[in-house]
Amino acid sequence: MKLEKSLLCIGITLALSACGGDNDYAFCSAEYQNEEFFEYMKEDYFWASQLQDSLNPEDFDDVYAVLEELRVPEDTYSYILTEEEYDQLFVSATYFGFGFSMEQISASRVKIRFVYDDSPAANAGIARGDELIAIDGVEVSELLANGQFDDALGANEQGVDKEITWQKPNGTQATEVLSKVEVETNTVMGTQTYPVDGETVGYFTLDSFINRTGSDLNTAFDQFAADNIDHLVIDVRYNGGGLIRYANQAATQVGGTNVEGKTFLQYRFNEQNSDKNETIAFSLVDGVEQLDLDRVFVLTTGSSCSSSEIIINSLSPHIEVVTIGEPTCGKPVGQMPEELCDKVTFAINFETVNSEGEGKYYDGIAPDCSVEDEIQGDWGSSDDPLTAAANTYVSTGSCPVSSASAEIKKSAQARSFVEPIHNMKDKRESLQ
Repeated sequence: MKLEKSLLCIGITLALSACGGDNDYAFCSAEYQNEEFFEYMKEDYFWASQLQDSLNPEDFDDVYAVLEELRVPEDTYSYILTEEEYDQLFVSATYFGFGFSMEQISASRVKIRFVYDDSPAANAGIARGDELIAIDGVEVSELLANGQFDDALGANEQGVDKEITWQKPNGTQATEVLSKVEVETNTVMGTQTYPVDGETVGYFTLDSFINRTGSDLNTAFDQFAADNIDHLVIDVRYNGGGLIRYANQAATQVGGTNVEGKTFLQYRFNEQNSDKNETIAFSLVDGVEQLDLDRVFVLTTGSSCSSSEIIINSLSPHIEVVTIGEPTCGKPVGQMPEELCDKVTFAINFETVNSEGEGKYYDGIAPDCSVEDEIQGDWGSSDDPLTAAANTYVSTGSCPVSSASAEIKKSAQARSFVEPIHNMKDKRESLQ
């Protein structure tokens, strides 16, 4: 059974004829979608046993309202996309913008979280850790104070021009006019190797799990194999999840012969669909290089969700996994996308556990080394507190002393990042 369905056939022309049977409303009307979704949820929703027995489809404006009506308290993860949204986020993986993600770190300051390769921002020299100073000559602090910051950046449309001033961590400033274009969202960032106490450490940031992730992973692991690394740091601090098969590929390429053929995870469905339960082995999928490591470091925050957590949970019974940062978001459940007219529904319909039957980490996976995330430099920089803690662990075999007493609280914003989508945003963090 293939759990991650192909939705390539989603773009069909919708018939306008009436439905058969007892339905007296047009095919794909709001009422039809509401009823179809309710019937689907009664059969496939992971918490189907907790649903009401009946629902009047005419009582709801659209299927989104039906989802909110049916959602159980444990479920903060189910969602619905339009066909266009699905294509942009999982298939084409593009958007119109400058090519950077940003975070408001105070009432008056905004920093760059990351920059996509070959984007206008990257070509201008903007990098993670830089601070936005002004837009079209108006200081960011003033724009934030007046509630004009979002409008100042302009619409995400082809050809929108803005004069951007930014400052590097060393204090130097630059100003350049950037034009918004269609940006392709690479899922692996900051791939590099560097020495720590005579040994070679490999580092990369994994931003999401979408269709291009397999090839992005291969490019990174080719470099790690060529450089014969001794240690690996995987940074998933902002990774909200996505396609599980690429979590499997990443985990298999890390562990290699230490995990090959062993159980990666077990899918568990609701009681009426228990015949769909399945055990999945570690598999390269599109992967080539394997590192055969017996230990891996994973950097996490409350935005590390779903497939990011699966890498940790699935590898833990087989090799040592050292987690550094903040507790993960807590999503031990998943979705099989289902077509519904011009939409794709992502209702929770299974949970995942590892080879030891361990899962249910709804409170998140606690880090071994508690370190608060701060934007202090580019990916892999020794100025970054999470990366620095990993380097200390490589050198000493233990967490930094300062992290032992650190109080890291689960972010209240973490729930904004539960969807397996690479560029979901909340009021503090956004993509341009």
